Amino acid sequence: MNEHCNCGHEHHDHHHMEEMSKYDQALALYDTHLDDAEIAQKVARLIEEKVPENDTLEVKKFLMGSVELTTLKTTDSDESVLAFTEKVNQFEEAYPTLPHVATICVYPCFASIVSQSLEVEGVEVACVSGSFPSSQALLEVKVAETALALKDGATEIDMVMSVGKFLSGDYETVADEIFELKALCGEKKLKCILETGLLGSAENIKKASILAMYAGADYIKTSTGKEKPAATPEAAYVMCQAIKEYYEKTGIQIGFKPAGGLNTVHDALIYYTIVKEVLGEKWLTNQYLRLGTSRLANLLLSEVEGKETKFF
Repeated sequence: MNEHCNCGHEHHDHHHMEEMSKYDQALALYDTHLDDAEIAQKVARLIEEKVPENDTLEVKKFLMGSVELTTLKTTDSDESVLAFTEKVNQFEEAYPTLPHVATICVYPCFASIVSQSLEVEGVEVACVSGSFPSSQALLEVKVAETALALKDGATEIDMVMSVGKFLSGDYETVADEIFELKALCGEKKLKCILETGLLGSAENIKKASILAMYAGADYIKTSTGKEKPAATPEAAYVMCQAIKEYYEKTGIQIGFKPAGGLNTVHDALIYYTIVKEVLGEKWLTNQYLRLGTSRLANLLLSEVEGKETKFF
């Protein structure tokens, strides 16, 4: 290809080959040839052997402080989101000895309401952005939505990886989009949702994890909760393995967020256990482990209080 021809068109073919190999080179540093059945066995054994020891009051209190209290309903309104935020404000008075939730997670159109009415120090304002949950939008639209969310007070952005592009093997575009949105976020955290239930194999989950981290995501998150299956222990295990290997190679510590389908306290204990066993103590803070859920806060609170409690 003559790159210096004078036809007025830029030729990207050569550049494209280099870019593609850049992502393939990155992936080649990791073991992505995974056996789904083998992982399922390992995870089943881990759950059976290790979850019971984490079924303690202390762990449940810790998990309350890792909850990203989430409302992503078509019926959300200014009034309902305000009431939702007020609950977090009131929690500190009602339960002074318990940790507050880590985050309130909403659509971008509610960022200003949450950020203006939230009174609790240390609770982040997360917004799902970039045409959540499908991620099927032009990059310009994703950029605009994310910039507006940040302007209105979002302190964290949860984006969805372009799953269709990933499955077609267009790793360059997938990574470029994450890179662009992270550039907008600056110091603020970007979580990349892999939508693991649609990726089809442990190998794809591992590759998607590596691409997201390589492109600048601060957290990798399992699911939107809008697709079935949502979070699974197997996907979490593969993602945590990827985070561990990435950390060993780069020294960069990436956070993990299971989301969608966390319906019981036992589910939460499973994810806690996987993080503890695969990644270790360093990840057992609400900075590096988050749980995306709308149900779990009341269930954890009920177990901590020893009676059914519906606060949130």
